[in-house]
Amino acid sequence: MRVTQSMLSSNMLRNLEKSYGKMSKYQEQLQSGKKVNRPSDDPVTAVKGMGYRVDLDKNAQFQRNIGEANSWLDSTDEALGQVGEALKRVKELIIQAANDTNTPEDRQKINAEITQIKEQLKDIGNSKVGENYIFSGTHTNQPLYKDGLPNNDATLTAKGLGEKIEINVFDGIDMQINTSGKDLFEDIDGFMTELDDLLQNGATSEEISSALGLTTDKGIPGLDAIYEDTLTLRADVGARQNRVEMMENRLALQEVNVTKQKSLNEDTDFPKTITEMITQESLHQASLSVGAKVIQTTLVDFIR
Repeated sequence: MRVTQSMLSSNMLRNLEKSYGKMSKYQEQLQSGKKVNRPSDDPVTAVKGMGYRVDLDKNAQFQRNIGEANSWLDSTDEALGQVGEALKRVKELIIQAANDTNTPEDRQKINAEITQIKEQLKDIGNSKVGENYIFSGTHTNQPLYKDGLPNNDATLTAKGLGEKIEINVFDGIDMQINTSGKDLFEDIDGFMTELDDLLQNGATSEEISSALGLTTDKGIPGLDAIYEDTLTLRADVGARQNRVEMMENRLALQEVNVTKQKSLNEDTDFPKTITEMITQESLHQASLSVGAKVIQTTLVDFIR
């Protein structure tokens, strides 16, 4: 086959163009810090990178959900803690009122404090996270009490008041973040109303003391039963708080692992890329040197 000067020149220019292209690629990788700057560079790596980004976006959403769950559970735990403290104070006042040395006037003073505690417990029953009532089940826009009385709004249903509110905290894992307070606060309201009747109507020490038991003389839950129910609910909230904390740690570890895999998949290996860049520059300089010898002088060179 006859090799002409034109063929030599064309081959040299084509190879120089390829060399420039490789150096441009290495330079872009060093400047951007990414091995893949467009899908055409490496479709497999690009698709994997998209998958890692989806995982990180999901992880970020799960962590936001965890934050919302913590807000609900922490607020619920705090509210139930306040209920427990209020019931302890009620117990102290009942024991004080049951003392036979108390006069009717003394018991009326004790009852005045108990009445205020009753109102405080209703306020706790209307606790909110943001604009959501935490003890109203799925009726988060409706309080348990309005104007100091049980809320009789027609939109409230027993099913809705006892319904769970769940939030997605991991793939396929939903957690309940609310605690239904309907039964607890109904029992508290009934007990406090009966206790008020006892103190208002001059009950005996034995009748007042009976309020400390598991049931009162009228068969409604007594103070001890209500306190145990409060502890049970608070223990359940605490268990869910612990699980949320474990899920939070799991998400943090997953974020680290996925970020590492994403980095290994697409981030530039700077030492390797710099070495390849220098090697390519050396090859390019050699190509230019050889090309200068391959291209023969023309008549124009003699004219200059």
